[in-house]
Amino acid sequence: MELTTVWFVLIAVLWVGYFVLEGFDFGVGMLVTVLGRTEPQRRVMINTIGPVWDGNEVWVLVAGGATFAAFPEWYATLFSGFYLALLVILVSLIIRGVAFEYRGKRDDVIWRKRWDLALFVGSLLPALLWGVAFGNIVRGVPIAPRGPRGSLEFVGTFFDLLNPYALLGGLTTLGLFVTHGAVYLALKTTGEIRAAANALAARVGLVTAVLAVAFLAWSQAFSNRTGVTVVLAVVAAASWVGALAMNRQGREGWAFGLSAGTIALAVIALFTGLFPDVLPSSLDAANSLTVDNASSTDTTLTVMTVVAAIFTPIVLVYQGWTYYVFRRRIGVDNIPVEPLVGSGSSAST
Repeated sequence: MELTTVWFVLIAVLWVGYFVLEGFDFGVGMLVTVLGRTEPQRRVMINTIGPVWDGNEVWVLVAGGATFAAFPEWYATLFSGFYLALLVILVSLIIRGVAFEYRGKRDDVIWRKRWDLALFVGSLLPALLWGVAFGNIVRGVPIAPRGPRGSLEFVGTFFDLLNPYALLGGLTTLGLFVTHGAVYLALKTTGEIRAAANALAARVGLVTAVLAVAFLAWSQAFSNRTGVTVVLAVVAAASWVGALAMNRQGREGWAFGLSAGTIALAVIALFTGLFPDVLPSSLDAANSLTVDNASSTDTTLTVMTVVAAIFTPIVLVYQGWTYYVFRRRIGVDNIPVEPLVGSGSSAST
């Protein structure tokens, strides 16, 4: 296997890890204000992801860095064409991170409500826009030779990205992450939160199933390997049905594993259908960026492969250990009730 193919696969694996792990992070962030009726409940929900959310975000940083080093033409065209959408994602992630750190800095009702709203928005926008972005990567964007050297560049506008297929992709990832987050909450909590998360996952999961089937079916029109991607899509659909069935039976561990498998299979299907392209041109297939014309030199890829082979297992072991240490369920009994002060008067939850 050529190194260009190896790094295409590795980048796909990084995005699989990011969507599976950060997916439930986004879901929990959106559900804090939906399921959290009291301050102790909201704190329980935030504490389920408190030890892991920042580690989960590392996956997208590594994916971006790997793309920059392995496929610089892909990175340059992607970030210039998707600049505004990626900027919104970046700002949302910053706001989301600040919300985690600042919501508990003051015992004030209004203060915490505002940061909970920031957490909701900072989780919702990336969950939606990542789906839009990947929808456009699969569908293709306007790429054509431009400039004195005739290099391939994005020649469209921001509104070209807001096409029906990409928007459906955004709604699909939004639904997947909300359901995935609800299943994770049911797995990690006890009492009322567990029951509410379980019920919400069942309702949202059915709507998401319809969106996902429509999106994966539509994706076959842009696939370079229809036979393989159809099989992956069918298996992903079966995994999602299994996740909803396990969730209904209260077997949250199985439900979470199957929902994670669905997300992983969906991402794998998209990357499989994309290969050997990395960013197709919607104007002319001859202008598409591929693993060959967008890659770095063999020397660069060789050095990257050696470094990845050494440090990737270390990172995976460390993150796995973190999840093992914080594996237990938590409930409101683990959260001390504290009086909150808002608008000059005390308010207890």
